[in-house]
Amino acid sequence: MSAVELPALYVDNVAAIVAVERPLLMARDPGPGEAGVPLEWFVALEVLDPGPDGVDRAATRVWVDGVLAFDGGAAPELQPGFDGPRAEVVETADTLRVVLDPATPFASEAEVQVRVVSATAGGAHALDETYTFTAEDRTAPKLVAAQATAQRVVQIGFDEDVVVTDPVGFAIVPVDLPAVPVVPVSATAQGTVVTLVLNTEMTPDVAYQVTATGVADLQGNPVLPPDDAAAFTGFRPPRPAARRFDLWTMLPRHNRRTDATGDLRRFIACLQEVADLLLSEVDRYPDVFDLERAPEAFLDLILEDLGNPFPFDLDVLGKRRLASVLVEMYRQKGTAVGIENAIRFFLGIDITAITPFTGTTLVLGESELGVDWELGPSDRFARYAFNVEVDVPLTGTQRSQIRAIVDYLKPAHTHFVDLIEPGPPPTFDHWELGISELG
Repeated sequence: MSAVELPALYVDNVAAIVAVERPLLMARDPGPGEAGVPLEWFVALEVLDPGPDGVDRAATRVWVDGVLAFDGGAAPELQPGFDGPRAEVVETADTLRVVLDPATPFASEAEVQVRVVSATAGGAHALDETYTFTAEDRTAPKLVAAQATAQRVVQIGFDEDVVVTDPVGFAIVPVDLPAVPVVPVSATAQGTVVTLVLNTEMTPDVAYQVTATGVADLQGNPVLPPDDAAAFTGFRPPRPAARRFDLWTMLPRHNRRTDATGDLRRFIACLQEVADLLLSEVDRYPDVFDLERAPEAFLDLILEDLGNPFPFDLDVLGKRRLASVLVEMYRQKGTAVGIENAIRFFLGIDITAITPFTGTTLVLGESELGVDWELGPSDRFARYAFNVEVDVPLTGTQRSQIRAIVDYLKPAHTHFVDLIEPGPPPTFDHWELGISELG
């Protein structure tokens, strides 16, 4: 299918192919298996005889979706419904070109079948070939359902994948009264579902209707009436089954009996909604201090309340884990097990050993101060000093974190001297006879 016109064409290589079958069907537009063909497109094809006979025009017929569109042996050749202004028939010595211009556009996403029957002059060779192509998608998406999943969240579903073209192209109106008017403030699409976030809580158990205009499918087809609206029920938060908090039944019977106009009942219904919202907030309060459900901001407050001494940057999962084990870390403070567990918790590194500190040995006449020997501390310092050994090379951040952990968790009277880790393997400059050169 010719979609663009190129300013120039260069042929790099030409290969001669000897055809076995005659005649040949070629230069098809749209091509076999082509998808996304415009609905108003034409159908063009050529029948070629690579031999000396030529194409028998009278024996050539073309069907489109089972309907005869061209009959070379009839008059007129181009059948009604396929003889638009772009239709033409061109015959040369070895080629018959047929262009069909359907009067009726193809159906959206339709698979169009084209059958071509022809023969060479004299009938020695025949052609009967069928191919298909698919029309473009111009079917508008349909809004099939809507559901409130939270007090300020509504999800609407479509019959195909969609994208949000206008974040403010959504409207929600209450069907029943009294009801709080709500306005969508954001919209995000994922697959066939669009999630709307509202500016305030909707009225529970009240019917609402959502209308979507800012949505289109992946081919750009916008949603159209009447398939752009759906009804849903206002979200009611979960509540204890045994709770009874009905303001209307709490009023004296005399007040309820004298409410002939229903104004009092409607007014109490407005107050009931406020009371239900307050109760739902109270019901959600345990989520604030629950380590598994608390928002990140409250996790920071929980760690601060527990006196978290570790200044490390943690993700949400790390904060939840730390809050759950921090008290146990306090209990193990001052023990080797506590140091090992804390390093494993934060860094995932198992320390090899916690060894007593031993100073370097002084060899008279050989050791040099500050080079291979340093002045050691007192025996009392060495008695309570230790090193931490690991069996993996560490980064600078890991070294500083391990030192911070050990300095906090070690016993107060002990001294953390050094962090020992494996160094790079030694390299040797070998001397080989006949190869190495002195100097």
